[in-house]
Amino acid sequence: MNPRLGLLKPYPFEKLRALLAGATPPAGLSPVNLSIGEPQHPTPAFLKEAVAANLGGLARYPLTKGLPELREAIAAWLRRRHGLDAIDPETQVIPVSGSREALFAIAQVLLDPGEHDALVVCPNPFYQIYEGAALLGGARPWFLNAVAANGFVPGWESVPEHVWKRTRLVYTCSPNNPNGRVMTLAEWERLFALSDRHGFAIVSDECYGEIYFDESVPPLGALAAARMLGREGYPRLVVMGSLSKRSNAPGLRSGFAAGDAAILDKFVLYRTYHGAAMSNTVQLASVAAWNDEAHVAENRRLYREKFAAFFDLVNPALPLSRPEAAFYYWAAVPGDDEAFARELFAATHVTVLPGSYLSREAHGTNPGKGFVRIALVSTVAEAAEAGRRIAEFARARSAAATPLR
Repeated sequence: MNPRLGLLKPYPFEKLRALLAGATPPAGLSPVNLSIGEPQHPTPAFLKEAVAANLGGLARYPLTKGLPELREAIAAWLRRRHGLDAIDPETQVIPVSGSREALFAIAQVLLDPGEHDALVVCPNPFYQIYEGAALLGGARPWFLNAVAANGFVPGWESVPEHVWKRTRLVYTCSPNNPNGRVMTLAEWERLFALSDRHGFAIVSDECYGEIYFDESVPPLGALAAARMLGREGYPRLVVMGSLSKRSNAPGLRSGFAAGDAAILDKFVLYRTYHGAAMSNTVQLASVAAWNDEAHVAENRRLYREKFAAFFDLVNPALPLSRPEAAFYYWAAVPGDDEAFARELFAATHVTVLPGSYLSREAHGTNPGKGFVRIALVSTVAEAAEAGRRIAEFARARSAAATPLR
């Protein structure tokens, strides 16, 4: 057995099941699960039709590098969305079987398992795949805390020089899971300069990049930032995107990796042996999804409506801050986040995720403690119902905690 498997921590939802075991919500209250970031809006009809129309693709083995028409569709979308004048579908874009698979697998390409003191810098809180990829790649994660007191800005300048010297990979997540913050151009400039000095690769997780609330201000992506800063060829940068959130198709397992051609060339080599090529049927259907923006705009409209309704119902009973993007509220709660989540479930049949399950103790603190992540992925009506229950629970809990005078 690989001894490094023993380093992996329980997944957040495994811990959540244990936390809620034995809690019995009131009879008659329907369950509302706001703990997992699985899109619940209907998959667009045209995308399902495209899958059905291309079932003939099941008769052929897929190419690891992907179909040329899909690579061109992704490249064309990247040009439109991020203003890229140079992105080569032949060398700088490859389809992947969902961003989760690719975020894990690329670490196995970028890390040398024989280098026992290598580090992977990760945001904290974070998507647990980053940690697992680092550990199974032979490195150790080094967590960079994002705390409310600093507006959830990762303090790149706080990372010691000796850490940067051992860093081989940096994971970023923008828009961020769980706090919804978007990295600025100044932050990208700082991180690119550090990459130039120390030679580490940057993998930018942008799977939430198309869920935002102001149609006139789409989130800045890493490739666009590199273009603005004159970084020709996107040196040491790979961006991961996905149709899961953008097109409400998490079961399609369709995404992309784009950026530095030299890294992607080795990634294709690894994936040839890894056997992760996307089905031709899925690839051909994905072309239709990347070529259409109307369904994505409608998706954002539903999220805007939902987030506004939930905010109006819950705030200030449970104070909320509107995220810049993504589909989570990262809400500070009074007291212990695990206790809050369990009590909320027992009282209302609403499930949220304790923030401490998404973070690690690092540099003297766990930045997820005292927060819960609320995933507004269901219908507007169900989100409103959950909002009413949460507000009532928060008011009752606050009143019970307030001593009589």
